[in-house]
Amino acid sequence: MDAAFISWVPVRRAQIHKTHREVIAERAARDHAVLKPLPPTPYLVAERQLRHVGKDCLVAFDGNLYSVPARRVRARQLVEIRATKSQIMLHATLADTHGGTLLASHPRAIGRGARVVDESHWDGLPTGKNRRTTTGDIPVQPRPERPRGEEAGPLQALLNRAAATRVEVGRRPLSVYDELTGTRPFTTHRATKESP
Repeated sequence: MDAAFISWVPVRRAQIHKTHREVIAERAARDHAVLKPLPPTPYLVAERQLRHVGKDCLVAFDGNLYSVPARRVRARQLVEIRATKSQIMLHATLADTHGGTLLASHPRAIGRGARVVDESHWDGLPTGKNRRTTTGDIPVQPRPERPRGEEAGPLQALLNRAAATRVEVGRRPLSVYDELTGTRPFTTHRATKESP
């Protein structure tokens, strides 16, 4: 196949191209003369996506979490992710006024469920000393045990104290109410087929 292709190329290059009506070899020589050398750095192929920043300054991408500096972003802010095969770059969107748009750069995580975090990015997050804080480990306080029979909550306490709870209610069949209102009790009737 290679030998057949090599013998075919000179034949094809001597033909006139049907689109530009020039000899293919002459047009190729002219095109090659004006081509510039390749740039010294390779062209960066990157996937670009927009994501929101979480309250913990982490951005989710491809099943993994990547950190951004807390002092440069706010929760729910939109950031642009530029992902290559080996690197994740997080950029502020054009509306950002912090100067340069690059917020953080991380190596791309392998697999799913990884957290790629630069610990310095968490400087500026709430410390847990005010009401706004929802992050961090809060020790679980055990609920005090109540003696049996004591009310379980404020609503139950009100119901237990209400005078209505001490009124004895009589039980009677529904037919009593039918008699009082003068309505007939609900009965089902079967449809019968009448003969002609």
